[in-house]
Amino acid sequence: MRRAVCPGSFDPIHNGHLEVIARAAGLFDEVIVAVSTNYAKKYMFSLGDRIDMARETLASLKGIVVEPVGEGLLAEYCHQRGVSAIVKGLRSSSDFDYELPMATMNRQLSGVETVFLPAEARYLHLSSTLIKEVASLGGSVSDYVPRSVQKRMLSGESASVQLPRG
Repeated sequence: MRRAVCPGSFDPIHNGHLEVIARAAGLFDEVIVAVSTNYAKKYMFSLGDRIDMARETLASLKGIVVEPVGEGLLAEYCHQRGVSAIVKGLRSSSDFDYELPMATMNRQLSGVETVFLPAEARYLHLSSTLIKEVASLGGSVSDYVPRSVQKRMLSGESASVQLPRG
């Protein structure tokens, strides 16, 4: 079985993420959407909410599993799950410059390869950070996030907390 992982914090998951995940599902037998937590970030949604949103929006795609990354290195997570590739979407050359050293390190640590998928032109400007900023200032994000995510953003279901470490 060819298994890949699409890692990210997905705070919130948006249409650019979904497009890359759907394309990865066409390339691999199974794609694990690995929801991560960076303890240096302040999140709009709790880890549980981010996992729930990913599961809701990806339910119609076959071969997709959503789970938390947990503690430790992504390379080790991939090794433990028999993952042969990490799939990352790229919007610009700055994304590539950021991702390349991590891809090289992950390959050296565990042998896992990184596959870069260029984003579709209509999603080049999307980032979770920008979407949260637009929403917080009263702008519409309906073209950028799935309806269920937009409802959570508008309803105040977001956690708006920084998760404690450990």
